[in-house]
Amino acid sequence: MTPVELSRTVLRAVRRAVDAGELVAPVPERAQVAPPGPGGRGDYATNVALQLARPAGRPPQEVARILRAHLADAEGVAGVDITGPGFLNITLDGSGAQALVAEILRRGARYGFVDEPTGDVVQLHHPREVRAAVTAQAVARILRSQGALVRTSCADEPDPAWAAVLGVSVDAHGTPAAPAPLKVNVRPVPAVQDPTPLGRDAARWALLHPASHDHPRVTADHLVQRETNPLFRVRYAHARTRALTRNAAALGFTSAPGDVQDNATHLVDIDADARTRARTAAPGDARDVRIEADAALIEAHAALIAALAAHPPTLATAARHRAPDRLARHLVVTADAVLGIQHAVLPLGDEKPSAAHRARLALAEAAGTVLAGGLSLLGIDAPEHL
Repeated sequence: MTPVELSRTVLRAVRRAVDAGELVAPVPERAQVAPPGPGGRGDYATNVALQLARPAGRPPQEVARILRAHLADAEGVAGVDITGPGFLNITLDGSGAQALVAEILRRGARYGFVDEPTGDVVQLHHPREVRAAVTAQAVARILRSQGALVRTSCADEPDPAWAAVLGVSVDAHGTPAAPAPLKVNVRPVPAVQDPTPLGRDAARWALLHPASHDHPRVTADHLVQRETNPLFRVRYAHARTRALTRNAAALGFTSAPGDVQDNATHLVDIDADARTRARTAAPGDARDVRIEADAALIEAHAALIAALAAHPPTLATAARHRAPDRLARHLVVTADAVLGIQHAVLPLGDEKPSAAHRARLALAEAAGTVLAGGLSLLGIDAPEHL
């Protein structure tokens, strides 16, 4: 079940409760679902009970209990818990993750985009400053992904180097003759240093990764290819997903969404350090190491699935707040989750490819799709090799 499908499922539960007379409240147009925050559990959480509490004239916890009864038996839902003041925490059955991966692979780079124009018309106007120009262009792309019609303008004619080096384009310069219904002035904290010596990708990341109210750090650190560089981790994770596809083809198998867990425990499924500890440990201890490593792998897969599921709401939030930094930070989270499962995607040694390997490859490919799509919205290249 995808986040959009789960949102519809939550709304159907609300509608059933209203039709049954258990709640007297208007059915909202949408129900927001997102990965649970601190103190939450399961795959997704929704605050719809808190949203309905006031119009229903009931405490949020009571509303949540009513909705839980209608949600618990919905197709694809394995369980529903109530946490905090009335958050509904939803655990999906195994088919939910499979459907999510299949949906990402089907939609490709447009995963997280809205299907129809919203009718919103936005004018993004910015001063003649390089960070403002790059930010406005990225915000425009994100807004368009969410169905808005966007036009960008600069207070004065842009520096030609911005287009030549950074790939910046502006629809018009000067004061807009006829402002759009919604005019937004894009004014992030300016960049003190000239970012163009970093080249397009590193420069754009240096300007977009910090929040707009933070000073950008325009240094050569963004060019360093090591783990301390978030841009490197994101691009490396994407390149690893492409390498996994190539290596799988060399082994004679392709991806297929499915259950990423094997029915049995295999040492080949855990990282090299755990395999070494298992081989050198006493028999009983080796079994404990395998159980520990399998649990860590299950957790790593769950973290990646949660990151992929969070991509559409991240795009929506980035569009609403005109904040490309939210997308950039989410790509870092997704990349780190990819790097946490990459060692378990391909069979090792004489092991034959299994259905679990094909499912893990599909999960990795879905992650690569999200990373490439997100980088594209930021105007940054996602290389196949790194």
